[in-house]
Amino acid sequence: MLLAAFRVRSFRFQWPADLLTQCAFEMETLILGWYVMVNTGSVLLLTAFGSLQFLGTLAAPMFGVLGDALGGRVMLCAMRSVYAVLAALLMVLALAGVLTPMWVFVIAGMVGIVRPNDQVLRNSLIGETIPPDDLIGALGLSRASVDSARVAGALTGAGLSTILGIGYAYVVVTSVYLASLALTFGISGSRPMPDPGAAPRRTTALRTSSWRDLKDGLVHVLTTPTLLALMWLAFLVNLTAYPVTSGLLPYVARSVYRVDATGLGWLAASFSLGGLLGSMITVMTGGPRRPERSMLVNTVIWYALLFGFGHVPGMTAAVPTLLLAGLVQSMAMISMTGTLLAVAGDRFRARVMGVRMLAVYGMTVGLIGSGALIERVGYSLTISAFCTVGLLFTLIIGIRWRDSMWQRKPALPTAPPSIAS
Repeated sequence: MLLAAFRVRSFRFQWPADLLTQCAFEMETLILGWYVMVNTGSVLLLTAFGSLQFLGTLAAPMFGVLGDALGGRVMLCAMRSVYAVLAALLMVLALAGVLTPMWVFVIAGMVGIVRPNDQVLRNSLIGETIPPDDLIGALGLSRASVDSARVAGALTGAGLSTILGIGYAYVVVTSVYLASLALTFGISGSRPMPDPGAAPRRTTALRTSSWRDLKDGLVHVLTTPTLLALMWLAFLVNLTAYPVTSGLLPYVARSVYRVDATGLGWLAASFSLGGLLGSMITVMTGGPRRPERSMLVNTVIWYALLFGFGHVPGMTAAVPTLLLAGLVQSMAMISMTGTLLAVAGDRFRARVMGVRMLAVYGMTVGLIGSGALIERVGYSLTISAFCTVGLLFTLIIGIRWRDSMWQRKPALPTAPPSIAS
């Protein structure tokens, strides 16, 4: 049953809460990215702004540990309160007429410490509440909520920024965050997952235990070939693929295609709409029988499409190219998530997903590198170089871990799993 996950009360609250949060994320990213590009004119500063949004990726494993220790709902409520407060601060600065790019960088850095870890807690919560038989459907539904929010957020953010200006646009962003927070309170609270064989702990022992749990999660990844291969691939796509369709789009819209914020919204929405279609296909088909193979094949196609995107002459060709790229990346990432959940095991679920989020730090490096490279060799050559490197190392990963990724028999989770992007 495609919508079986909605039989779980907690999921009925979490799904719209996550959707609204993601929508606000996308609105902020587009509004502020365009603001930085217009007011500075520097692709390097634009990519620096984009990289600030991922500062917290290095803390992702610890957020996973805290999710196990304190409960995912408590953590999500605290984090989404931070989003709302910082959005309200930026709104006040903009309405007062004192907003500057420096303020945008400071607030983006503060949000970036927390935002990348939102997905870690979503993963843990759904893993605790969704029955194993409904995992694939829940994965597709969650991914669909993210992608539909990205489409809506991109188009809404572009429209609000153009019509109302950044101050009143942020009134809407803040309101969306508050609505998401209200829904998050309806999610089922979860007790910390006890460590088998461990004696009851005092609060003063939490820090030591958390570091031990973090170490155990890292060791589990390093000693499990499939998990290690997936982590390398996740780092690779964040380093060389996502920067093209994330932080660089404001530059592409303004400096390559010479369009306004509305054009930027269409570029961002095209990629996200493709992702939504990929999610819907996964939900309707139940996912691939061999997710590891599907992930590798779709990743190769993804890089080929991004290579083409770097050379298309205008918006007419760019929009369908991005749509197809979004479709195959969604199918690749859902397959990656399903494999991670099948292999991670119950005890290490949140910790493995926290380690998975470390791979997002590759986007920080990729954004800064792409900005510097564009200023030296130009846009098209930079995209060509990134895609060539991505294709080469995807093939290397597939060959190096072929026994666990290419020849491994299909495996579905046999215990309550989690969900990831």
